[in-house]
Amino acid sequence: MNLVSTGFVIYLFFPFLGSVGSQSMRRYNCVHLSPRKLNIKNLVSYEKIQGPVEAILFINKKGVKICVKPDHRQAQLAMKSVDESRAAKGR
Repeated sequence: MNLVSTGFVIYLFFPFLGSVGSQSMRRYNCVHLSPRKLNIKNLVSYEKIQGPVEAILFINKKGVKICVKPDHRQAQLAMKSVDESRAAKGR
């Protein structure tokens, strides 16, 4: 196969694989878990993270990201509070 035909095969084949930019990539991983108490009133959303450390990533009104152990009692209460707040806004 010469260089031109190799380039043509690559041109035809690789678009079907998708580019690196089209592959999903986690935006944020929790590496450090916060020992501080959460101010539940300031939390607007959360996401369950499965990375190097299993955690709940909370985002407060200022956009600050806080990682907490998922089995922590306060994390459970905070998730419930955020869910209730979202449900109330959706009505």
